[in-house]
Amino acid sequence: MILWKSRLLRLFALVRRYPGAIAAFGFVSGLVSFFLVDRHEGFARIIAVLMLVSWVWLMLEQVLRSTVERWFGFTLPPPLLRYATQLIHQESLFFALPFFATTTSWNSGQLVFTGLLGLAALVSIIDPIYYRRLAPRRWLYLSYHTLTLFAVLLAALPVILQIPTPESYKLALGVAVLLSFPTVAGSLPLQRWWRGLVLVGLMAVLAGAGWWLRLWVPPATLWLHHVAVTTQIDDASRAPVQRLRELSVAELGAQGLYAYTAINAPLGLTERIWHVWMHDGVEVDRIALDIRGGRKEGYRAWTHKQNFPPQPQGRWQVKVLTDAGQMIGTLRFRVTDNPVPR
Repeated sequence: MILWKSRLLRLFALVRRYPGAIAAFGFVSGLVSFFLVDRHEGFARIIAVLMLVSWVWLMLEQVLRSTVERWFGFTLPPPLLRYATQLIHQESLFFALPFFATTTSWNSGQLVFTGLLGLAALVSIIDPIYYRRLAPRRWLYLSYHTLTLFAVLLAALPVILQIPTPESYKLALGVAVLLSFPTVAGSLPLQRWWRGLVLVGLMAVLAGAGWWLRLWVPPATLWLHHVAVTTQIDDASRAPVQRLRELSVAELGAQGLYAYTAINAPLGLTERIWHVWMHDGVEVDRIALDIRGGRKEGYRAWTHKQNFPPQPQGRWQVKVLTDAGQMIGTLRFRVTDNPVPR
């Protein structure tokens, strides 16, 4: 027992002497975890499970501290626990952030969510802000906990459970709302009998807002590997013959148009996505596709549209959406009256 205590105290002294090493380790290990998942999906479940298990530390920090004191007769130094919590924040955020940075449509509201995650990751490695501005404010610290876990769950659940993005979003949101209970309860100074009703109402509002804002949250494990708008698909290679940004009304009427997407998805995941065809900002068609994950080059799928409005000239978009409406990406092209040279 004395030996273990001596080793813990020695570790604590080393951490205090080199505080920057904690930030560096969290940053590097988080990115390494992402690249292992991205390049070797066989490791994905192991890494994701380890990331989620590490959250047990955050949830049971106080219980662990009192248990060690009761069983082993000494108290873990509070700064050591804070360093461990900070390390988990760093590793979690730098694990999840590359997923969202890869899948974010930067010209949409998804920029806000990914930017918030980036800010949270930055805060986790700047000790003066983390310890002096964030940690002392309990409600803010718990909100920070919840946001980090929400991001990790969005990135990890499709890998662990192989469930579609809408289901993983619902599950991650439910866990996040449940864990936000202490924060919401602590912010209510009410002591009357109807305090419970107000609390339940606020939790319901929080869940509803989280679901409504899902359009601003990138689908962490789905991203476009290759896209094209084309008039012809090579059946042998299952690839577009050419990529078009502009075509004439005559070409459109003669051959129709293919929207080709190769979508990267986790191994074993089956997902329904939608190609939403829009003309000058107005939806004109919505076509469903079922994809399967696992290919490094992405699952290749396309829709072929032949029925166009009488006046198809103008700007077109094909939005690639999940079944829950989260945007994976957008294809853009323009239809003109005049022939387009090839």
